[in-house]
Amino acid sequence: MPVAKKIDKWKLKKWFSIYAPSVFKNTIIGEMPANDEAAAMGRTVTVALDTITHNPQHAFTNVTFKIVNVNGTAANTRLIEMFELYSYVRSLVRRYRSIAASVLPASSKDGVQMVVKLLAVTNQRTTHSRILGIRKEMNGFVTSYFKENDFNTIINSIVEGKFQEELASKMEHITSLYKLEVRKLEVKPTQEEAQADKAKKAQ
Repeated sequence: MPVAKKIDKWKLKKWFSIYAPSVFKNTIIGEMPANDEAAAMGRTVTVALDTITHNPQHAFTNVTFKIVNVNGTAANTRLIEMFELYSYVRSLVRRYRSIAASVLPASSKDGVQMVVKLLAVTNQRTTHSRILGIRKEMNGFVTSYFKENDFNTIINSIVEGKFQEELASKMEHITSLYKLEVRKLEVKPTQEEAQADKAKKAQ
């Protein structure tokens, strides 16, 4: 009997170029094999931010994108997460310093829902009341800033460090800060995207 030829499944796969969203200038961030367009939808990819911005200061920040649209061999994404590496955050927290952390939901002017995790590190140890004051200042600033700006403006401001600088300046009357970081930013899915994900899992 003739031996059936084995089919190389990899040769049947299509290669898709993955594009970052417009806030990151639609930069190509990688390539990915998939059986078809439907199989590519919903996949996620994580890259170091400095590979997009070419700024070495961003080497300790990662960004995660989700494929939400496929056009031919172009896989377009949206930002779902931006976070600092644990090793970098750990290096900020030293003896004789105090930290104030905050986690709060926020919504941009154009209705994008997010969760923001902030970390403020003081130059020297400070009192509990000042830590509470820092946290209150951070929460108030984030809520108002996000309400007044659209999503792309917010992301650009965080990437460029302008958001952190402006927020840190609000703390000067409380105590001197060593660092103020957006430790993590999570972008919530739209209602339509959540429903599509639920339907895909049910298949």
